[in-house]
Amino acid sequence: MNTPASSIQLTRGADYAVRIMMYLASLPEKERVLLPVLAETASAPPSFLSKVLQALTRAGLASSRRGQLGGFEILPRGRAASVLEVVEAIDGPIRLNVCLLHGGNCSRESWCPSHPVWQRAQEAMSEVLRSAKIADLARQLPVSEVVQIRESLVG
Repeated sequence: MNTPASSIQLTRGADYAVRIMMYLASLPEKERVLLPVLAETASAPPSFLSKVLQALTRAGLASSRRGQLGGFEILPRGRAASVLEVVEAIDGPIRLNVCLLHGGNCSRESWCPSHPVWQRAQEAMSEVLRSAKIADLARQLPVSEVVQIRESLVG
């Protein structure tokens, strides 16, 4: 039987959100960035990125302001956030398998040999994403990327 390969992967929105949060965290506090600059920086369509930024704002990780001095900025909570918090702000709780939804209450849990495997994999993935902090990732951005972002803000 030849079936197409499947994969477990982040949504585009979650990927853009992590990239945007890293870029915003690399900037000085209170620095605002306009949507077109963020879209170019993340290589994302502005209309789609706008929705991602709205979700980050609703989650209290970023803020937005309209007008001439407007734009998006990262909030202190966003700087301190983990990759898991950013991803879940966009996609909701991440679960490797449906049997792990709703706190792991699966009717087959007591007898299914694969359930503990999914549970351990879920815990390991969550721990990796929880331990990766946006501020730490931002410090790892190449200096040339940060300079390019700064130039696009003033240019």
